[in-house]
Amino acid sequence: MIGRYAPSPTGDLHLGNLRTALLAWLFARSGGSPFLLRIEDLDRERVRERYVGSQLADLRSLGIDWDGEPVRQSAGGAGHRAALERLRRDGRVYRCFCSRREVREAASAQHGEAPDGAYPGTCRDLGEAEADRRAAAGAEFALRLRAGLASVTFRDRLHGERTAIADDVVLRRRDGVVAYNLAVVVDDAEQGVEEVVRGDDLLPATAAQALLCDLLGLTRPSWAHVPLVLGPDGERLAKRHGAVTLAELADRGIDPAEALAWMARTLDLTTTGEPVTAAGLLARFDPDRIPAEPTTYAGIRP
Repeated sequence: MIGRYAPSPTGDLHLGNLRTALLAWLFARSGGSPFLLRIEDLDRERVRERYVGSQLADLRSLGIDWDGEPVRQSAGGAGHRAALERLRRDGRVYRCFCSRREVREAASAQHGEAPDGAYPGTCRDLGEAEADRRAAAGAEFALRLRAGLASVTFRDRLHGERTAIADDVVLRRRDGVVAYNLAVVVDDAEQGVEEVVRGDDLLPATAAQALLCDLLGLTRPSWAHVPLVLGPDGERLAKRHGAVTLAELADRGIDPAEALAWMARTLDLTTTGEPVTAAGLLARFDPDRIPAEPTTYAGIRP
């Protein structure tokens, strides 16, 4: 099935990002399928153009290739707007005036059917007249999906069949930028992506994305949420955990081939000391044998 990797150029890719990219590539290429690359560059406040080049170079240095030119998410504005308008016409959009702090506080205190951490529906039943009054007074608002506490069943290649309540996710942010949950659904459909391989921290967002596919008349992709790489503190790997990018590893005398070998070992695809190439891993790769538990990063010894 056609696969993809979709990094956001807000910094250099770290080993966790790169291992997920490797897995996405292995899923697609081991089945003889195309593999696409999309640059998710909608968040102009955080995106830095210099990271586009460094991210592509890091992927190439590991032996990860892709078909065609990378697609810019920012080029899909017309499709994003059309999808948002369709949802609006169908009564599936409402204005949300809550700040991030208010959402966090309300979500932590909520009880009921909504999943933990989900938007508690503070503005869901706000009347049009009141919403108009607040907007006219200058209050900023995001646009949210009126999911209606829909129960959504989907299948994940690693986690099996799952049923979850779809969250009222943000569709357009306060600053007018289309939000991730809508953009990713539209973009994957536009590119013909058939299988989405990504970190399992995004598994909770899948119910809402599956619902968006259904509401927009788009074919759902299949999903495979793969284990993360964690830092020694048990949190998702990040810059604060030390030498975690290829550039930082190079400063310590560790080259991309050694970083690739570390990734392969954490996926039980090779043994210590064995030379590795990305292409050489294809014959060994079996999605059903991916370790279920996250990997804790404790450094790579030169």
